[in-house]
Amino acid sequence: MTALPVYDAVMRVALDEAQLSGADVPVGAVVIDASGALIARAHNEREATGDPTAHAEVLAVRAAAAVLGEWRLSGCTLVVTLEPCPMCAGAIGLSRIDRVVFGAWNDEYGAAGSMWDLLRDRRLTHRPEVVSGVLAEECSALVREFFADRRA
Repeated sequence: MTALPVYDAVMRVALDEAQLSGADVPVGAVVIDASGALIARAHNEREATGDPTAHAEVLAVRAAAAVLGEWRLSGCTLVVTLEPCPMCAGAIGLSRIDRVVFGAWNDEYGAAGSMWDLLRDRRLTHRPEVVSGVLAEECSALVREFFADRRA
C-alpha cells in the first residue's frame, strides 16, 4: 500500500518517541482517535523494565485504552515506526484498532505482511486496514543505525 502524506506528521511524532527507547530497539508508536487527535504515545521499554511485552505498540494500546476508558479502540489508528511483531499484531487485533500505519518493514519478525500477515488473516474476526511505508527510509535508518552501533 502507498504511504499517505496525511500520516507523515504523526509518524514524525512516533520517530521522536522511538528516540526515547534508550538501550532498546528504537521503536515508537502513537495512537490517534477518529478525529486525528493524539491520545497515546509509547516507545520500547523492554530493557528499561525487564518486561518482554513492553513493546511500543502494546504500551501505546494500553495507554489509549486507559485514556478512552475501555479496551475497544474502534475508530483509532496505531502509527508505529516498525512493522508489528506477532505479539503486537495480536494485541492490535484484540483491541479492535481500525488502522495500522507503519514505516519500516520488519524482515525478521514482521506480522503485517513481511514474514506473516496476521493483521489481515481472513480467519480472524477483526482485520484492521494496514498502511505501510510511511517515512520508510527514516524509520529503517533508525533501526539500522541502532544495530550497526551494537555490532561495531
